[in-house]
Amino acid sequence: MNKTQRSIPALPLCILLDIIGYASFSLPVLGEFTDLVWAPVSAVIFYRLFGGKMGALGGGFSFVEEILPFTDFIPTFTLAWAFRYFGKSNSRQVINLKA
Repeated sequence: MNKTQRSIPALPLCILLDIIGYASFSLPVLGEFTDLVWAPVSAVIFYRLFGGKMGALGGGFSFVEEILPFTDFIPTFTLAWAFRYFGKSNSRQVINLKA
């Protein structure tokens, strides 16, 4: 693996991180205050997991998604995992057009 390639984080870890972010959504009023702590933490974790441009953009999105009220339901980590996983598998496929 060269420097430009990144490994894909484990799907169960991504799902767990989304559940943690969603858990605060279940606490009316108090949950939005816990997001003040979770938002920067999730952004840093996202960046460390995905790295590069995807990590920077996704980390920013994760921060905004967690800090804004009523947006905790978006599974940011799991969606990023899917983009990375299916993006890698599609780039390896070769289409044979010979008849």
